[in-house]
Amino acid sequence: MRKNLKLTILLIFILTMLGCATAEKQWTIQSVEGAHRVSEPRIWLSHEHILVDFIGADHIKSNSENHDKIINEILPYLESLKKHKVRYFVDATPNYIGRDVVLLEKLSQRTGLTILTNTGLYGARNKIFIPQSTAELSAEDLAKAWIDEYENGIDGTSIKPGFIKIGVDAADPLHPTDEKLIRAAAITSLATGLTIASHTGAAKGLWPQLRILEEMGVSPDSFIWVHAQDEADNLAYLKAVEQGYWVSLDGLGWDLDKHIEKLMFAKQNGILNKVLISHDSGWYDPQKEIQTIKPYTDIFTKLYPELTARGFTDQEFDLLIKTNPAKAFALNK
Repeated sequence: MRKNLKLTILLIFILTMLGCATAEKQWTIQSVEGAHRVSEPRIWLSHEHILVDFIGADHIKSNSENHDKIINEILPYLESLKKHKVRYFVDATPNYIGRDVVLLEKLSQRTGLTILTNTGLYGARNKIFIPQSTAELSAEDLAKAWIDEYENGIDGTSIKPGFIKIGVDAADPLHPTDEKLIRAAAITSLATGLTIASHTGAAKGLWPQLRILEEMGVSPDSFIWVHAQDEADNLAYLKAVEQGYWVSLDGLGWDLDKHIEKLMFAKQNGILNKVLISHDSGWYDPQKEIQTIKPYTDIFTKLYPELTARGFTDQEFDLLIKTNPAKAFALNK
């Protein structure tokens, strides 16, 4: 009897530990087709674009584009990702710059990609992508609208955002509008569990954002420093990672050599576990008659061979394109 009891206790212990191990590898994300758990390592592209319109917030006509025309142009680029076994595609286009969640849903259904869209506002580039109608709103007002998109859906659909996208102009102190955006993002993140991806660039505009997030009690795991490759001083990455924040090197569609140098620095300094990579590629531009879409494949055809030649292991590469993005975009609730 005692022997059987010991075996039973041992079995319960093993099953519990296995359950814990499984739970640690599972994260819940919100895609355009609903929430689901990420239970196995799959490949992510964590910062890309399908449709972008830089005409300006007060001139853009939301969701007015011909979906069939856009799909015909962009579909071959998305279909090419099957060869590289890409599963998750983060569309980083904010509202008032071409966010079209119905288009994203159609492309998700056509390609089998799990696509994430966002809520938020983009304050970089001198605020031309923030409509005048929202300029006088408080951080609390903005957060209320963003939380509503998460709880009830975007633009009258059932499609919900999978992260918060904001943009700021690099400055310390921040422009008052940028400070309002990061405060609204913090309120939204705390209420929903959504991660904040902030187009920041040079670290000058990063530190004041982080001070606000710390003041408001947002977990460092819930913030991605977007376009960190624009920071010249690599030591800033160590400082950000030491505090627990995500560092995103996401211009691989535009500058391969810079990213290789920065990824080697991250490897040598043991911070690969907090680094994301992507292309910032695409996109269909309705202001152009002839499209100049950049492919989403440089990571696999150009970066991977260069990194392996410099001593990167597949395990380290998988951190960048599988494990890290699954953690970074997981709902923190």
